Formats: sequence, structure tokens, C-alpha cells
Amino acid sequence: MSETKTAEQMAEDLRKSIDAKHDEIMKKADAALQEAKTAGGLSAETKKSVDELLTGVNTLREQLAQVEQKMARKPGEEEDQVKSYGGQLVDSDRFKAYREGGANGSFRIELKDSNRVKAITAADAAAWSMRDPTVTSLPRRDMTIRDLLTVVPTSSGSIDYVKQTTRTNNAAVVAEGAQKPTSVYVWTMVNAPVRVIAHLAKLTRQAIDDVVQLKGEVDSEMRYGLALAEEGELLSGDGTGQHLTGLNTNATAYAAPIVIEGVNKIDIIRLALLQAELALYPTDGVVLNPADWAEIEMSKTGEGAYIFANPLALAGPRLWGKPVVPTVAQTIKKFTVGGFKLQTLYDRMAPEVVIASENADDFEKNLYTMRCEERVALAIKKPGALIYGDFDTALAA
Repeated sequence: MSETKTAEQMAEDLRKSIDAKHDEIMKKADAALQEAKTAGGLSAETKKSVDELLTGVNTLREQLAQVEQKMARKPGEEEDQVKSYGGQLVDSDRFKAYREGGANGSFRIELKDSNRVKAITAADAAAWSMRDPTVTSLPRRDMTIRDLLTVVPTSSGSIDYVKQTTRTNNAAVVAEGAQKPTSVYVWTMVNAPVRVIAHLAKLTRQAIDDVVQLKGEVDSEMRYGLALAEEGELLSGDGTGQHLTGLNTNATAYAAPIVIEGVNKIDIIRLALLQAELALYPTDGVVLNPADWAEIEMSKTGEGAYIFANPLALAGPRLWGKPVVPTVAQTIKKFTVGGFKLQTLYDRMAPEVVIASENADDFEKNLYTMRCEERVALAIKKPGALIYGDFDTALAA
């Protein structure tokens, strides 16, 4: 006949099962991260396996919670009543065995907070709490600037490239026996240094142990924060210190190439594109703040009809045949247009997240330190292809 287990023994078995499941989840998470890096994503089989593990451990935790609540009650008491700390101690099987064994050594018992549980009403105690495994994060914005550029991997700590700075073309018809004209061409060596973008974060071990999805969420959050900093550097980095020299910083200032009466924002974008085209550079995009793009989309004729937008079927953000990239990384009232693909972003090290408990006094405080970093270099090879300006200034001209 099988031995009937006490509530304490059942709870201990459940704790061991949860620990084993947690170790299995951590191993599976590491393997999943490696798979994502190698294959660019997770297979359906891996996702299913992880989901089953998470479901299993959550089920065990719910069972443990029920057993612990039963352990904390006195016989005959209402569901919402919990023993005092002393009562839980002296009535526990572990304490009885400890006392009968001569009270030698030490033992461990988890005590429930009697005050907090007693504050729950009887009506509340009739329903078990449900744990939602999802983690709710703050809103995130889409990253867009990187996609505009030509991205090239590199294994170097800096990139040298040759850039033509002067072209004086004196080619002309020449009479027989006359001196031929001389053209002047100058090239210079330019260096694009690789910069590090990084940040750290702290998380308690208890948080990771109690919410198994939290490790993945923190990994995702760290990568998002890195991408956020990168986007700001790519667009507006001022080149000082360790900053990248961004697109707007290198761009040519807007100067209307032709005079048009009564211009509006749509006209200014076309004139900026024309400015780059007259400099013999192809154009492939427009970067605006979402507020400026919304104002352009809602432009109307004198009769109140939208000029080019159809509120019932927007075909995607495009203006003058070029894709429009609305991003809050762009300052409101500013615009950047031109040849973004003519500029190059070099990836020296892809974003990497490392988690360790050996930093500073993390081991003593049960903390994890997370580090996320990448190394990139930005080469604005053809700044004349980028036109940057201010709507208010352009409209007032």
C-alpha cells in the first residue's frame, strides 16, 4: 500500500519539481537564444517546447500555492484564516521531527504571512488567483533609420575609405598643336571609427525565478534600448567624443534651388529633393516627424477635399514617389531627404546581451547584471545627397 504523504511532503516534492523545471527552462532558453542567433528566429518546435515547459511550471506553482494555503489553515477555520507564525512553526511536521530528534542542528520552514492573508475577505478566498504568464511592457516605437542605409558587416576597429573632394573638369576642344587643358581631381582618405553603444541593467534573482518569462522580456527590453540609442545616433549624432556623426549633422543645408510662390510643406519636400537631384545624387527617401507627416496627409483643397490622401484606403506613406519614414527620432518641424542608400553603416558587433551574477556585489545581493552592447561605424560618404532643413525657416523665406 502506498504511503499517504503529508502536506509538507507534497509541498517539498512540488518545490523540487519546480526547481527541476526551472533548470530545464534556463537550458532551453539558452539553446533558443543560440538558435535565434544562428537561424534568425525560433522554429515552431522550439516555441512549442518552451511553451509546454512554461505551462508545466506554472501549473506546478499553482498546485504548490494551494498546498501551502491548506498547510497554513487550522482545522475547522474558514478558508481565509491562516495560522500565526508560531502556530505554523509548532504544528509543522519538520518542527516535530526536529524536536523528537533532540533539537540538534537546524531546519528550514517557509512561513505564510498571516496578517496579509487574513485581510482577504471570505468571498475573495473562495476563488483561487490565476497567474497570467504574459509580461506587460511599456509601448515601443518602430526603428526605421537603419533600414534606410546600406548596411555592411566589418571585422575591423575602424574603416578607411577614399573620398573624392575635388573635380575641376577643364576638358575642352583643342586646336591642333595647342596646349591641352588640365583637369584637377583630388581624393582624400577618410576614417570612420567604430563606436560602442551599450547599457547595463539590474534585476533580482527572485524576479527571474518567480516570473520565468521575465528573462526573455529583459533581453528584449535591453535590445530595444540599444536600438533606441542607435537610431538617435544615426540620425542626429554630433560626432563629439564617442558619438557617431549622424545623417542630419553631415547633411547639406536646405536652400530652395528655384523660387516658387506660396509654398507649403509638400512643395518644400519637392524642392529639397530637387536640390539633391541638381547636385547629381539620386534620392530614395524622406524622414519626417509623425506630426509633420500627419499635417501633410491632411492637406486639403479649397473645397475641403484631401489633396492626395484617401482616409479609407491609405496606400502607405509616400510623397513625390519617395517613401516617407515618419519617426519621432526626427525633431518636429525638421526634414531630411535625399540618397540614404549612398551612406554606409558598418556592423562590427551585432547586439549582444550578457547576464552575470558576479559583478560588484551582485552575488551578495542576489542580483543579476545585464549588459547589452553593439559596435557600429557610420560613413556619410556623400553628404551632398542628404538635404536637411527646417519647415518654419523654409516657409518664411
